[in-house]
Amino acid sequence: MSNADGGAGGRTAGAEPRELRRILGTGALVLFGLAYLVPLTVFTTFGTANRLTAGHLPMAYLVTTAAMFFTALSYAALVKALPSAGSAFAYTSHAFGRRAGFIAGWTLLLDYILLPAINYLIIGIYLHAQFPELPAAVFALSAIALVTALNIVGIDVVRNVSLVLVGGQLAFAAVFVWLAFARADAGASLLSPFYTPDMSWAGILAGAAILCLSFLGFDAVSTLSEEAVDPRRTVPRAILLTTLAGGLIFIVLAYASSLALPDWRAIRAADSAGIEIVAPLGGPILVAFFLAAYIAGCIASAVAAQASVSRILYAMGRDGVLPHRLFGVLSERFRTPARATLVVAAASLVVLVTTLDTLASVISFGALFAFSIVNVAVVKIFLIDDRRRSPGALLRYGLCPTIGVVLTGWLWLSLSGAALAVGFAWLAVGGLYLAMRGAAVRRGTGITNFSGL
Repeated sequence: MSNADGGAGGRTAGAEPRELRRILGTGALVLFGLAYLVPLTVFTTFGTANRLTAGHLPMAYLVTTAAMFFTALSYAALVKALPSAGSAFAYTSHAFGRRAGFIAGWTLLLDYILLPAINYLIIGIYLHAQFPELPAAVFALSAIALVTALNIVGIDVVRNVSLVLVGGQLAFAAVFVWLAFARADAGASLLSPFYTPDMSWAGILAGAAILCLSFLGFDAVSTLSEEAVDPRRTVPRAILLTTLAGGLIFIVLAYASSLALPDWRAIRAADSAGIEIVAPLGGPILVAFFLAAYIAGCIASAVAAQASVSRILYAMGRDGVLPHRLFGVLSERFRTPARATLVVAAASLVVLVTTLDTLASVISFGALFAFSIVNVAVVKIFLIDDRRRSPGALLRYGLCPTIGVVLTGWLWLSLSGAALAVGFAWLAVGGLYLAMRGAAVRRGTGITNFSGL
């Protein structure tokens, strides 16, 4: 919408704002993605994933990084052609129609809506472990209130908060890695965290499937396409940089953690295993540093996650796929999707009734399902619809997304039975909603930009 349509920013006086502000460059997008990933998220699933992989956590992260890289290539290709805030919803709608787009968007919503919650749950778990006189729910609810307020105020606040909080995590990570390598047992096998002759690939894949939630930051970057400067250039670059940087950080931290705690069977509390890893290296001072950096990382991730999902809800509400008056409206003062943000905050109250293992597995279900669809959408849009058949196009838009589908599908089928049951129940609810509002889903409003091929 141009200014000729009425006033600065594409709106007439007193009219409902219809455009997000473009203020994010490549660096800010990468910081947003890293904030979403949480560089210290290795400690979130360290106990659970180590038990599944029998101590081969670095190998599981290597497998997950490979799967996510090929999927990130698909996102990078699609966001360059379709710079929309709708992420998988927009891409699948363009490739297969609005009903298929709704299913992809609905499935992705499962992990987007719950990802802020897992950060609040972690904040409650770790702070309660240090201050047992206060219930975990007090810390979780306080974090929900803080993050919601930051997101309603605006994306520029999210950008600045992300810069500070990611910096704190990286500082701790550097100190932790140095201490872990400096104090490693000289007789320990340096290769065993990656490979031993008796390791179980089924366990590696089960662990890698859960670890997918650690990589959702690269996908979250695509949801900010309508707030990015020159999105066809900056967003694809930021997606790939976020994936590679995040994967490298995770592998190094997982390896350092394995050196610091070589016997994974010694883990006493899986949910708060980070404290057990850090304490022997630096005592109370390093534990305090770890808690400050880790809680800061969880807040940064929750801020980024809530910003991202509120924009997906906004895109779907703006298109009439979800109720417009609740989701498709921007705040007149802040030009942010305030109502959608409040809905996400309400959904985060699930932290009061769930566990960390369950939440992590369910989040991975939604991510892997949607990632598989996005990979298929690349083949459909570029090879079939756009008829790009050069050798380079066949490699970029054929082989790479096919590898992405195989890897993400493989990990998806490696999830626990409980996670698959919850995920399919969520899909059933989405199918019921689609049956009830099928006409609205097919019709939409046409606001989301699907042009640009």
